Amino acid sequence: MVIQSPYPDLKIPEQDILTYLFASEDSLPESPLWINAASPDTYLSLHSGLQWIKRLALGLDHLGVEKGNVLMIVSPNHIFVPVAYLGAVGSGRIFSGANPLYTADELSFQIRNTGARVLLVHPTLLDTARKASKAAGLSKDSLYLFSDAEHKPMDGIQDWRSMLGSPRDASRYNWPRLSSSESKKQIATVNYSSGTTGLPKGVMITHYNLIANAEQTIFLKNVEKPEFKRTGKYPAVDERWINFLPLYHAYGQLNTMLMAAKLNIPVYIMSTFVFEEMLQVVQTHKITELQVAPPILVLMSKHPKTANYDLSSVAKIFSGAAPLSQSLQNECTQRFKTSIGQGWGMTEVTCAGLIAPAGSGDNIGSVGTLLPNCEIKLIDENGKEVGMGERGEIYIKGPNVSSGYWKNENATRETMLEGGWLRTGDVAVNDERGWFYIVDRLKELIKVSGLQVAPAELEAVLLTHPAVADAGVVGVQDSFDAQEHPRAYVLLKSKGAASSEEIQEWIKSKVAKHKYLTGGVVFVDEVPKSAAGKIQRKIMREWAKKDGQQGRTKL
Repeated sequence: MVIQSPYPDLKIPEQDILTYLFASEDSLPESPLWINAASPDTYLSLHSGLQWIKRLALGLDHLGVEKGNVLMIVSPNHIFVPVAYLGAVGSGRIFSGANPLYTADELSFQIRNTGARVLLVHPTLLDTARKASKAAGLSKDSLYLFSDAEHKPMDGIQDWRSMLGSPRDASRYNWPRLSSSESKKQIATVNYSSGTTGLPKGVMITHYNLIANAEQTIFLKNVEKPEFKRTGKYPAVDERWINFLPLYHAYGQLNTMLMAAKLNIPVYIMSTFVFEEMLQVVQTHKITELQVAPPILVLMSKHPKTANYDLSSVAKIFSGAAPLSQSLQNECTQRFKTSIGQGWGMTEVTCAGLIAPAGSGDNIGSVGTLLPNCEIKLIDENGKEVGMGERGEIYIKGPNVSSGYWKNENATRETMLEGGWLRTGDVAVNDERGWFYIVDRLKELIKVSGLQVAPAELEAVLLTHPAVADAGVVGVQDSFDAQEHPRAYVLLKSKGAASSEEIQEWIKSKVAKHKYLTGGVVFVDEVPKSAAGKIQRKIMREWAKKDGQQGRTKL
């Protein structure tokens, strides 16, 4: 049974992202939009932000970066990340963001895979970026220091401001407008995902995908509001947001780059998440909405310091990126006297696919209803469509669904199916209202604080350890912090060749922090595999349930 959205189709603008966000170019507000949370006098408005965006576009022209080439950043959050994002995308290039915690090997893979022509790197990450760029064959001249403060050259690397166009030239710059068909074809971003299985892959998202997902999400934000029900028009916005979500990730991009700009909602941007600093920003600036992953709600609920801050301004909390239990949802709703809604999405649907409408009062653990312009069908293990209340893998189609994976036709064929359907790997049930509940996951990836960890990637790294003969990786659930942790089941080449602690320490030099084996290392006589040689993770997940907290370590 194909399930339609309960809402009428929206008219999605078929245009480029800058025209969508900055159509009224001559009358853009100068009020703070992207604000440095640590120093609120440092900010960009829609007006000043567009000038920086144009200057970057001109700078890329002067460098000879062609349309369709990739600009990549490796940086913590700051107020100029939206400039890099929109400057690249809006001038006909492609944006790709790397996790700033990546090792040189991980970063080198993304540079090579994207074919990045320019790398904007935060000064604190320059050593890693230099090693990665050299390994990937990217010229030193293609690197620029990138932060919210101007820097003197470091080891011959110039500040990114040195290559920008002048303010005078920017005032005359016209970005390339896209036709309806071009909007649907031109790639805007390549964000990295493990999909349903395997190693990280670049997800191709078009201008039209971005605009569609922004329009869909804004609609769900307003559909339950009395004024919208009465007039059919979105009410005026009086909100203040905080962003500590990583801006290389689709979740942060949708909210901070697109929705905040479209609605002119001020966003206080934190460079990194520090719990008490976040609470202080909420209290000081009377933040009205939080966009979080479940581990943040765990902290808010359980950390004793929460009681020291006034969070009464928060009228809405939205949780995504990983499952939120009904018990935690209810606990936080009661404690903070606010609405907490969930959503489901993945990089392959731009960001969001299911959302609990704001103001719906849902507290039953649902990830909400289907976005406008979308369809879903739930498919069982035998490939048959199932009905209401029955478990099935989510297949989704809509204007926010990616066209495929960057330079990976095999993965595209396996996931992007005939008729525009995306196979997601997530298992859900739906109720008589058309609300959905995530009940299982077929895909192999592990979610750590909302970030993806591909077991195959960790297994490949483990096999380079001189003492390891074979390895399998799965996620184990932690009852305290309500998230998964990667655990390795390892066959040693000889008994006693390494300890679990040695392997855990060794892998820290090879991967980013969220990929550490905090679920433990457990030695086995054999890694379970099928007759075809495929690792049987279902068996290891059963082991993990029985093992409980064996081998767990703190981050």
